[in-house]
Amino acid sequence: MNLTRRLLATGLALSGVFGFIDASFAKGKHHHHNGAKLVGDKLKSNGQHVIDKSGPHTVSVDIKDTKIAAFHVKHANKGDLPVKKYKTNKKMARADGMQYATFIHVQDTYLGTTYIGYSYVDDYGDEQIYWYPYDMILDGDTGAVEYVAV
Repeated sequence: MNLTRRLLATGLALSGVFGFIDASFAKGKHHHHNGAKLVGDKLKSNGQHVIDKSGPHTVSVDIKDTKIAAFHVKHANKGDLPVKKYKTNKKMARADGMQYATFIHVQDTYLGTTYIGYSYVDDYGDEQIYWYPYDMILDGDTGAVEYVAV
């Protein structure tokens, strides 16, 4: 009887742990992009500029006086998508524009610069984040939430 109780308790505990692990991986991956590199020379001219296209998603920025005034993502069928704004002191995108999640934790070092990231969730549930140095953003970190690497 005592053995049965222990086995039942252990089984329930393990099923809870596996359920929790499954739920934590249910979220999509974070993909980091070097927004500063994508904007490039477009920063010199005011107006709306397309900086990236990925499947049905078109990413654009509004430039005003050499600063990014707004960030937009438009889905070909769904229209404008919601954008979330992050801030961090960690460099999340390398100069070549590619950043993999496995490298993020290795490169998490304080660089003395604040970065602002704009993100959207794509059709696969993955979060696409475009990072810019703070001084490229017109309204700075207004409305930005602290980014926590996953």
